[in-house]
Amino acid sequence: MQGGLQKGRMGRQRKRVVTGEAVPLLRKDDKAPAFHRKEKKKKVDIGKVFINISIGLCIFSLIWFFYALHMRSSLAKRVVTLHPSPPVLDANSSSAKVSTERFWGSYRPQVYFGMKTRSMMWMRQFGDMDVNLRHICEQGDRLQGYGWMMHDGITFGVQEIRDTDFTLTTEFVKRMGGDHGGDWTWRVTAKQHSSAPQAPVISLMFYAAADSQGSLEAHVEDRTRLASITGFSEELGNFKITLRKPVTGELFSAKYASYNYLQTVSPGLEKLTDIVKQSLNRKFIYSPPSGEKRHYIAVDTYKPPHHNQQKPADTRKESDFVVYQVTVQMPFQIEVLFESGSFHNRPNQLVGSIMTQELERRKAEFDSKFEKTFGLESKGFSQAHVKFGKAAFSNMLGGMGYFHGQSVVQSVYNEYPLLYPEGALFTAVPSRSFFPRGFLWDEGFHQLLLSKWDPQVTREAIAHWIDLMNMEGWIPREQILGDEARSKVPAEFVVQRNENANPPTLFLALEELIEQLTSNPEKPASRPTLPFLRRLFPRLKTWFEWYNTTQTGPLPNSYRWRGRDKDTNLFLNPKTLTSGLDDYPRASHPSADERHVDLHCWMALSSGIMASIARLLGEPHQDYELTHQVLRDNNLLDELHWSEQLGAFSDFGNHSQAVSLQQEKVYVPPGQPRHQFPVARLVRSVRRAPKLQYVNALGYVSLFPFLLHILTPDSPKLEYILRDLRNSSKLWTPYGLRSISKADPMYMKRNTEHDAPYWRGPIWININYLAVRALHHYGNTEGPHQEKAAALYEELRTNIINNVYRQYVDTGYIWEQYNDGTGRGQGSHPFTGWSGLTVLMMAEQY
Repeated sequence: MQGGLQKGRMGRQRKRVVTGEAVPLLRKDDKAPAFHRKEKKKKVDIGKVFINISIGLCIFSLIWFFYALHMRSSLAKRVVTLHPSPPVLDANSSSAKVSTERFWGSYRPQVYFGMKTRSMMWMRQFGDMDVNLRHICEQGDRLQGYGWMMHDGITFGVQEIRDTDFTLTTEFVKRMGGDHGGDWTWRVTAKQHSSAPQAPVISLMFYAAADSQGSLEAHVEDRTRLASITGFSEELGNFKITLRKPVTGELFSAKYASYNYLQTVSPGLEKLTDIVKQSLNRKFIYSPPSGEKRHYIAVDTYKPPHHNQQKPADTRKESDFVVYQVTVQMPFQIEVLFESGSFHNRPNQLVGSIMTQELERRKAEFDSKFEKTFGLESKGFSQAHVKFGKAAFSNMLGGMGYFHGQSVVQSVYNEYPLLYPEGALFTAVPSRSFFPRGFLWDEGFHQLLLSKWDPQVTREAIAHWIDLMNMEGWIPREQILGDEARSKVPAEFVVQRNENANPPTLFLALEELIEQLTSNPEKPASRPTLPFLRRLFPRLKTWFEWYNTTQTGPLPNSYRWRGRDKDTNLFLNPKTLTSGLDDYPRASHPSADERHVDLHCWMALSSGIMASIARLLGEPHQDYELTHQVLRDNNLLDELHWSEQLGAFSDFGNHSQAVSLQQEKVYVPPGQPRHQFPVARLVRSVRRAPKLQYVNALGYVSLFPFLLHILTPDSPKLEYILRDLRNSSKLWTPYGLRSISKADPMYMKRNTEHDAPYWRGPIWININYLAVRALHHYGNTEGPHQEKAAALYEELRTNIINNVYRQYVDTGYIWEQYNDGTGRGQGSHPFTGWSGLTVLMMAEQY
């Protein structure tokens, strides 16, 4: 013990040696000198402070780290968090009990004829082509024309589909009754064209697809003829679909026909065409009583492909997809009847002469309401023009779709795209063949026309759109809801980004609803608008504020579209899809310094309508009114956007006009095979460095202060606009206003080697409608330019109507755009989205 203790003492003594001098050991009762105690305490205090600071910094860093994680996670969730205010639409507003009349409808615009999920295909037999199945509307089918000729939006519709040598007329009538939306009947009439060398034989394929939401049972007679289908789903209850035999006319006997059917399980609506194609077999024989026996193609059996190992096999036993094929020679007529199981006091079946009587009554009501609404006959239009007007209007209304599903979205806080909350959308579509889905900026134009016919349709459509808003106030600009819609969209356009806007054209439709309400507040059709606006207002405020904060420009009260193309090297001029005017020339080098005149004008318009709605509802409106007054100040507009050099309103940004597409130089070392190196692309060559300046492109964007009535009637700038507008070397053509001046360097220039000019010359009807509307406004408002505007109004309106009508007669279609040199329709067709605004120009309703 002692040895150990001594060793310890000696160790402590050695530690005490300082500067070579020994310090005497202290006894227990001795006190250390004062300066030693102070020094020791000081060292201890500094150490404690250092430790405390270190611990504090660590705790702060951890808190900050977890807070940052939490905030990033919270910000990442915002893009898929819906707006907290109550939805504009009640949860069950689309159900059969609440909305009986609108429950059933031709709500699948992307197929040639379908009642919600019950539709039709057809196929020509004994033709040159092996299989020419028609189902999804495809431009490649090269039909001579198709579209609704009459459609009231609720109870009936008449459509013509003109194939090469025959026409199918599809008609439906609905009858209310019971708890599940009542009954409906289709009638399909097939007639050969007089030029057809012989009567065609075709197969009609009627199908019912429950889309995994119910079960179907096929009832077969005579071994192959499907007589009826019974089924059940939660939404429809019990129902029966009766498939009547084809006849030569309503009162005539049945025609000879061959029958086939297919009963299987479908993985989804987007797969139906493929299932039918894979089930086709040529082993069947068509043998009419008089005529040769011939093999024809028909549905047989379907074997699902081997399922993906990652996806479990479909174990459903009950069929949810049943196809009825009838093969028959023209002419013939066939009817399909849907009867709801809850319709107990049905007076008679809606078939044969009863169906004919109902159709004739509905047609007469439609004709009467169309004339009362648009007054085309009273304006002196010919019957042929009136028929065209009815077709343009009906195909927009009949082309309304009801979609359900989830968008794919992304924000800067998300590493990967996310699925948006599930939602429904009731919307008109731009084109049944090419754009069978909802587009935000198109819909405002659609509803300008449809609101004249039925304000309730417009209220419902706007409510569906606004209910898709997230907590930030953002609405995905392109609605691709569900697998069927997604199957029609190129991959690069599927993901929607939350910094990207679209012109808020729904305000145009809201302005129309307000006008209807204030001019005739007691009219039954307008009365629901006030409570509708009250429910809409909380979301509308957020929507407006989202634009006003996320799309701000570099200077006070300026605005800039976000979401321009990033890879500037590949584009002659990087696109601005968010503006709706895709490849219209903006600043050549996108930057945060840009100011966009069209967006400035949209915000001026929107703030004024927000002020009107707030006043109507008794809500605070002063801030909106102030914003409106500031943005429509013509001096501010001049300061931000008037280019003296161009003599027109213009965007501003980092810009160079000395750009062109050039073949990329690819270096191939001597002796190396060329095919092993990248293919030379067209890339942008910039011959003069960009600088901050006005873009100086004269076209649709330059017209926006005029198009949206921001200019005062006495503005000297109006004179410049009217002069440029009428100049045929700039914007004027005999067919409408071209999208960019013929004298502009970008006129009809390709944007890439694959992208043809889109908004760089062709005539677009939505902007021409705004121009006609603006000329009408200035032509009826006192000012120095009134007479000039009135004369141009008459001329431009006449040119547009005549050309759209002439192209419809010549081609069978209304088109997406029109050639500025020939007036020919081009782009997607039928395009009875905003091109249908021709009807409002005919009616002179703005």
